[in-house]
Amino acid sequence: MEALTQTVSTAIRTSDYPQLSLVFTSQWQSLGQGEQRTLAAHFIKSAVAASSTFFPAAFQSQTILSVITATLDHLPPIVEGAADNTLRQLLFEYKVNEEDDYSTAARILSGVRMETTDTSSVYYMSPIERCDVFVKVAECYLEEDLTVEAEGAVTKAGTIIENSGITFVKNDDDDDNNNDDDDDGNNKKKNKTDEQTMTLLLRYKSTYARILDANRKFLPAATKYHDLSTAYLYTDAIEEDDLLVMLGKAITCAILSPNSAQRQRVLGLVYKDERLQQLDSIPQFQSHSSVLTKMYLNRIVQKQELEQFESSLADHQKAIMADGLTIVERGVLEHNMVAVSHLYTSIYFSQLGDLLGVIDGEKAEKVAAKMITDGSLTGSIDEMEGLLYFHPSATDESSLLRWDETITTFCGQLNKVTDAVRAS
Repeated sequence: MEALTQTVSTAIRTSDYPQLSLVFTSQWQSLGQGEQRTLAAHFIKSAVAASSTFFPAAFQSQTILSVITATLDHLPPIVEGAADNTLRQLLFEYKVNEEDDYSTAARILSGVRMETTDTSSVYYMSPIERCDVFVKVAECYLEEDLTVEAEGAVTKAGTIIENSGITFVKNDDDDDNNNDDDDDGNNKKKNKTDEQTMTLLLRYKSTYARILDANRKFLPAATKYHDLSTAYLYTDAIEEDDLLVMLGKAITCAILSPNSAQRQRVLGLVYKDERLQQLDSIPQFQSHSSVLTKMYLNRIVQKQELEQFESSLADHQKAIMADGLTIVERGVLEHNMVAVSHLYTSIYFSQLGDLLGVIDGEKAEKVAAKMITDGSLTGSIDEMEGLLYFHPSATDESSLLRWDETITTFCGQLNKVTDAVRAS
């Protein structure tokens, strides 16, 4: 055993990859399980100690990667100095920065050992540190569109955040000016920690929003994106353009969301954002403010506006549904259907298709039927005539407004008649 340990140390010092492969593929097969773990721990400790000369060159060797995999799978309960975690971190950074191999990097980092209660353990990690690990894993999986794996990691991060009470903290720089030198130094350290916490929370929220978006849960994704776009309330570490991008993504997801009262509230929230018009300067979001405004104010979205908006969408946002419509076509059609109901009492489906400019009359009829069935549109269909009749509800706000206007007009006319009678 001592001879093998010395052989491993020498091979690491001289970067003798074939010798290391020989030790960990054949020679250690004769060892007991406990001795194998001891030798694996020795390799990892020695490799990390010599990391400045041994890595990252060793990571470029498939032979050494096989050795690393074998040793990481045969470890004792504790490796001195948590060297195995250090090795995983080094290999993670190499896979991300040098090879763009995000899924492998995520799997490597997922194996990090984390002690949650024993603060004296070499594997103890604070909630912030553990959360950071899971967020990194989720970010890497998202880079390769592995949303199921990413969701698992971000859920673990969310559990840590919830259980630990980690939350946004607003920096108050003015308080630092009233302290002496020592206190000022401590406060600066505290503010730095707060800034790190806020950055981590923003990364977590961004990752969570991207997963919701990828899973086509557009309404909650829109809320998360808009929340992220207001990060300037908590930190100035994020560029204004990045915040505008988040605002644009919030609008995208809000428009793609199914028609509902909650969606209308989210549309209103974004519509009232004072930065809305600034999106016109970003090519990806040039049509967003216009489409959003029409959505919120119940105006008809024209075909060219739809096409411009759809060209900005990601692939998963362009999915074709069972009825042959894309997600955005369905969303815009349902919106336009409601908008038309405020203008007409009845309309032929052939005319409706032309008016909407996105689908033919047959598809318009199917969508109208579904909306009437689920209660998002009040009306009836005459299949023989190909007509759609709109039946405004008595409790509908527009109906109440029309009733108020009628009463007001009647009272005005009545006053004029009364005045005329008195004058005669």
